[in-house]
Amino acid sequence: MLRNVYSDEDMEGFQQPPYTEASKDHKLWPLVQSALCRVYDPEIPVNIYELGLIYKVDIDDKNVVHVKMTLTSPGCPVAGEMPEIIADEIKGIENIGKVIVEVVWDPPWDPSKISETAKLQLGMF
Repeated sequence: MLRNVYSDEDMEGFQQPPYTEASKDHKLWPLVQSALCRVYDPEIPVNIYELGLIYKVDIDDKNVVHVKMTLTSPGCPVAGEMPEIIADEIKGIENIGKVIVEVVWDPPWDPSKISETAKLQLGMF
């Protein structure tokens, strides 16, 4: 699994994928977003956030993070490991409570969920 470390300046270049819902007003959201951007799909050289695999991120008033995500396919080679990889990345954030990562298959992932920035990286234009 590839992981990169991004600075706050790097994060400015990341784009919200079109279908991701998030607790954007929560003070920890930028750090959670950054953590998600450090986890890469094993088969596509794009982070899982910009790839559109993260459908929803809720952060409650006790800093419990609930992530709903999908995978590019049910046969993903890290399907069983990915939730734990993501949870571990988020748990490294100071003041984070419990982290719950749920894999969902509805709606199914497709390339329309990829951010514009990632489409450029992948040469999809």
